[in-house]
Amino acid sequence: MSRKDSVGGPQIPPGVTGILSGATANKASQNRTRALQSHSSPECKEEPEPLSPELEYIPRKRGKNPMKAVGLAWYSLYTRTWLGYLFYRQQLRRARNRYPKGHSKTQPRLFNGVKVLPIPVLSDNYSYLIIDTQAGLAVAVDPSDPRAVQASIEKERVNLVAILCTHKHWDHSGGNRDLSRRHRDCRVYGSPQDGIPYLTHPLCHQDVVSVGRLQIRALATPGHTQGHLVYLLDGEPYKGPSCLFSGDLLFLSGCGRTFEGTAETMLSSLDTVLDLGDDTLLWPGHEYAEENLGFAGVVEPENLARERKMQWVQRQRMERKSTCPSTLGEERAYNPFLRTHCLELQEALGPGPGPTSDDSCSRAQLLEELRRLKDMHKSK
Repeated sequence: MSRKDSVGGPQIPPGVTGILSGATANKASQNRTRALQSHSSPECKEEPEPLSPELEYIPRKRGKNPMKAVGLAWYSLYTRTWLGYLFYRQQLRRARNRYPKGHSKTQPRLFNGVKVLPIPVLSDNYSYLIIDTQAGLAVAVDPSDPRAVQASIEKERVNLVAILCTHKHWDHSGGNRDLSRRHRDCRVYGSPQDGIPYLTHPLCHQDVVSVGRLQIRALATPGHTQGHLVYLLDGEPYKGPSCLFSGDLLFLSGCGRTFEGTAETMLSSLDTVLDLGDDTLLWPGHEYAEENLGFAGVVEPENLARERKMQWVQRQRMERKSTCPSTLGEERAYNPFLRTHCLELQEALGPGPGPTSDDSCSRAQLLEELRRLKDMHKSK
């Protein structure tokens, strides 16, 4: 199917390479696996409502994430067929009923005429409005619930002129159709490699989108999907911090699963983020902070920065308050997926470099092992 013909519906992405299988566990990683299992909670007893006999779901206490489902077969159905879209629509209805005001309480950040407004959608996703308050122009990032995003647009009294999609998954791109139809001059940006629904303006690595005072740079970060992008709002025009909208590449104390790539691919994408400044604000695609910090505490139990952040996050979540943004400086201190260069983590989990192994190889092996252990981990 040509790129032109594929715009407007769920597309078959080129070259899905499969789900990361995990490194062969050595003695240290086997011990770590047992530690993770000892921290696991019992399975949630609630049975999900079936959509199709071909689909199998893992129930979750905080709603259901389609990426928690079992196997490459489900991932292919979710990303390549209309079953994925129907599943997304069902999740949307359920979340609207369960969280009529959103899953979390959020606070906008205002920086000298630029506003970043997090919008809680589905069971744990975040969409964002980036607003030039002087011009009254807005950019939406990953608008998965068009109703919630439109309500924020109307409340802010701004014109939506652009949609930035980090990747094709429906929980990030599902609102593209309704919003682009409602706002006729709105452009939909994303990677042409990712089959973004209703894509109008393809982006490549380092391309810049300009809207009023907003200068937003696209950075290619493949791994979660083949064409995953993150978006960096330059802080210089408004004399404030830069803002990273990371989609499913990077979360507070976590990173996304490698569905369409290798550990080496994901490591390179995470290193792209590590090159950014410590004061860069991280605006992730999901509210995963408490679960991720729980896992980080298993692999680095003596990390005091993680412990302090966990105490803050738990206070926030007791009141259902959002935990975003964090900063990249904070993430470097406690996010294990950004700490594969740390000797302590390498000694605890890594297979150990051989006589001819280079640093990037050993770090990729460690990242793969971390991802394997995280996939097994269940928070309390």
